[in-house]
Amino acid sequence: MTNTTLDESLAIVILAAGQGTRMRSSLPKVLHRIGGRPLVGHVLDTARDLAPAHVLVVVRHERDQVADAVTGISPEVVVVDQDEIPGTGRAVEVALAAVPDFSGDVLVLSGDVPLLDAGTLASLVADHRASRAVTTLLSAVLPDATGYGRVIRGTDGTVERIVEQKDATAAEAAVTEINAGVYVFQAPVLRRHLALVGTDNAQHEKYLTDVIALARAEALAVTASLVRDVTLTLGVNDRAQLAEAGRLLNARTVRRWQLAGATIQDPATTWIDVTAELAPDVTVLPNTHILRASVVATGATIGPDTTLEDCEVGENAVVRRADATLAVIGAGASVGPFAYLRPGTNLAAGGKIGTFVETKNATIGEGSKVPHLSYIGDTTIGRGVNLGAGAITANYDDIAKHRTEIGDEVHSGSHNVFVAPVRIGDGAKTGAGAVIRKDVPAGALALSVAPQRNVEGWVENHRPGTAAADAAARARSAQEADDGAQEEG
Repeated sequence: MTNTTLDESLAIVILAAGQGTRMRSSLPKVLHRIGGRPLVGHVLDTARDLAPAHVLVVVRHERDQVADAVTGISPEVVVVDQDEIPGTGRAVEVALAAVPDFSGDVLVLSGDVPLLDAGTLASLVADHRASRAVTTLLSAVLPDATGYGRVIRGTDGTVERIVEQKDATAAEAAVTEINAGVYVFQAPVLRRHLALVGTDNAQHEKYLTDVIALARAEALAVTASLVRDVTLTLGVNDRAQLAEAGRLLNARTVRRWQLAGATIQDPATTWIDVTAELAPDVTVLPNTHILRASVVATGATIGPDTTLEDCEVGENAVVRRADATLAVIGAGASVGPFAYLRPGTNLAAGGKIGTFVETKNATIGEGSKVPHLSYIGDTTIGRGVNLGAGAITANYDDIAKHRTEIGDEVHSGSHNVFVAPVRIGDGAKTGAGAVIRKDVPAGALALSVAPQRNVEGWVENHRPGTAAADAAARARSAQEADDGAQEEG
């Protein structure tokens, strides 16, 4: 869902100031990635789809690193620094100070809850406005609510307060309805209540949830909207939860492409980043990863056992058992099995990069083939070229890299080495085993042939007593006997 109409009455605050100690990582928690984006990136994408008047991201731990990532994803957001006063309440308070004249609704999201979708949040905001409540929170029921704040309801079913795990009594800890950490507040009431919240609790923090009790003390309406799909509210606090969130997101992404017309044979072993794109009638075979900004066109077949990262694959191309990064694969082209396409590879329509071939910074023309056992780096290859097995472009002289240029309709023999810089003219041929150190004119045959020299008896003389020497002696004796018989005949 994407809302194209700006909602002037909606501001979104994203909490991204926490340290995330349970991740046991030098990387801030909200920057850990699933589906090809940081956790906070998914939240920013959802916020943008709601088209709010303001998006504010509160940062503190590893401030510069998080702020740079946030603005890199969404340059339009406002980054707000939390001061030394800890707690979610203080984070929202400093965010509101950045938009002092705003009097609409404030949607508060967590930067480590990546699976919430815009449709769920739009419904939450609509329910809040329809109920005229001062606060509406998103809640969920979990079989095991350990670690989450509990939603404590009154006898009439209204929300009385939120109790954090460390502050909960035994009876409160037994409650299974949890606070999903997502709220909608009326901004004026929220400002007034945050000013009254203290830090007298187990964590000595200014809790955002304390405003619930303050609202109820004034007999103001507080409602809770129970989310149907509990997985949408999954927060990430450790590596196990990170993996689970990644799995759930990937399942959602795979299903979306299946419903859009792609055949994904084994969803359990297929990973597709949210930033990748698949056209209808794409076929994805097992154990395949389509990552980052990869785009796969209609009719292409990817896999099995293939990884594409930031690649473009043309219509009806086939890429199997290959690893490719920042490569372009043309329509009807064939890659693999067991091919390695490094950045800068551009394979034109109908071309082939075959078995055990590595390419890097190479342009391979229409219909040209590098079938097997080759390294092609810093090279331009024209149209209709066929390189024999074992072709090597020797592009590095220990100081600098140089380019090889191979014209149209060139055919090379097996086990050729092209020592760059060198140019092979259109229609030229090269013989097997050639080491090409000089330019080859168009239509020429290039050979580098040394006379073969056989040193008779070398093995028997230099490796006496070995199995090879014994075999050679037997063969020589048999040949001499055969020659003698022929002379007698």
